[in-house]
Amino acid sequence: QMVESGGGSVQSGGSLRLSCAASGYTYSSYYMGWFRQAPGKEREGVAALYTSGDTTYYADSVKGRFTISQDNTKNTLYLQMTSLKTEDTAVYYCAADLTGWGTYCSGGYCPFGYWGQGTQVTVS
Repeated sequence: QMVESGGGSVQSGGSLRLSCAASGYTYSSYYMGWFRQAPGKEREGVAALYTSGDTTYYADSVKGRFTISQDNTKNTLYLQMTSLKTEDTAVYYCAADLTGWGTYCSGGYCPFGYWGQGTQVTVS
């Protein structure tokens, strides 16, 4: 199970930190990622990492503004979002999979097997 939190409304240029608390599986064996879906748009990958490694992946649209991190002791994934833009408005989901897909999505399909319920981020 994965539960996201931290979404909300913020003005352009502001910051938010999303959290994803994972439970019920061996967190350290999985690749974890953040994805988002804006109204009328396809789901897209934002950032990803391997819970037992140092590699991180970012979509070009968020590089330099978003940072993915984790606290393995709490089985929690984070997404620090800064310099937010109106185009960052979306429902943000965390996801987990045993395969290292990075931020790959195709046609709105992102091949991670396990998903949280999502948290809304609105930038105005």
